[in-house]
Amino acid sequence: MPSVTHLTVRGFKSVSALDRFELGSLNVLIGPNGAGKSNLLDLFRMLAAMAHRRLQVFVAQEDGPEALLHRGRKHTPEMEIECAWGDQAYAVSLTDVGKHLVFAREQTRYASATQWVGSGHYESDLGSDRSAEASLVARHLREAMSEWRVHHFHDTAVSSGMRQAQPVRDNLQLHADGSNLAPFLRHLRERHPDSYRRILDVVRLAAPHIDDFLYREEPGERVELEWLERGVEPGRTSGPRQLSDGTIRFICLATLLLQPIFMQPSTILIDEPELGLHPYALALLAELIKAAAESRQIVVSTQSVDLVNEFQPEDIVVVERRDGASTLNRLDSDELADWLEDHSLGELWMMNVFGGRPRRD
Repeated sequence: MPSVTHLTVRGFKSVSALDRFELGSLNVLIGPNGAGKSNLLDLFRMLAAMAHRRLQVFVAQEDGPEALLHRGRKHTPEMEIECAWGDQAYAVSLTDVGKHLVFAREQTRYASATQWVGSGHYESDLGSDRSAEASLVARHLREAMSEWRVHHFHDTAVSSGMRQAQPVRDNLQLHADGSNLAPFLRHLRERHPDSYRRILDVVRLAAPHIDDFLYREEPGERVELEWLERGVEPGRTSGPRQLSDGTIRFICLATLLLQPIFMQPSTILIDEPELGLHPYALALLAELIKAAAESRQIVVSTQSVDLVNEFQPEDIVVVERRDGASTLNRLDSDELADWLEDHSLGELWMMNVFGGRPRRD
């Protein structure tokens, strides 16, 4: 499935009007708190929920239509979304009916031909088209959207899934919160050893004290992330609760970005990956992101100046809030050429040369 080429959004959360915004292979969202970076990631989450016919669950979890419609239902009774992959597109209008959002319009497009999917339904009918051509397009779009997960490896508490033993068979895909990290890494070690070795080599660069991971099934076929430490007596093991927050987050990120390409979603979404990472680990992460963007589309939200310094201006999308609505602007190297002779990209961000800092309307 190709990458998303552009988005048109009207009336979703803080996004009042976004017309055919182009997405590249690498999209690094920066901006102040509350600007709308997370809302753009939430848009992908909602489209994924539609593909799984779980829109109403998503609406309920987001506190209903009032929280999803821009400035509430009185100001925005209906939202419109079009997500395009080259000459294919998925377009919907969602209208407010009490506690639910209902499809006022659901369509697909291939080249110049538009296929009407339906209206008046609570869950997506994508894939129910009758013609062979329409079914093929619908299936492609549904499959692409159903892969999307916003990865946020924030919860590293002792009780978090990534620090607990998990069912060994829970290994088909890395969970968005990394809660099945141990069984997924074990699966890679057994079935895709080259990828596993690359992950381990990169993890060792950020955490040289780690020698390898060790897997022993517990009663009930559960496995946790045990590891061997370099420079200690042979056979001595440590568990996931002995890993620092930054280290276990970096392991999750390396696993996500270095797993076999065919196991990765076409668009990889990551929310604030910099939490708890050392500057050197951030530099490693940036290289992983850039390498992954050669074969997959990456959308990452960050507040880290150090991470921004590792990218090119064209990779950066500045998200700001003006008159109560989010705006998106991709940077241009030519416009910043003179500034970049003396300053890094992160310094220009801190100097508010191209925006992305807190401001009052």
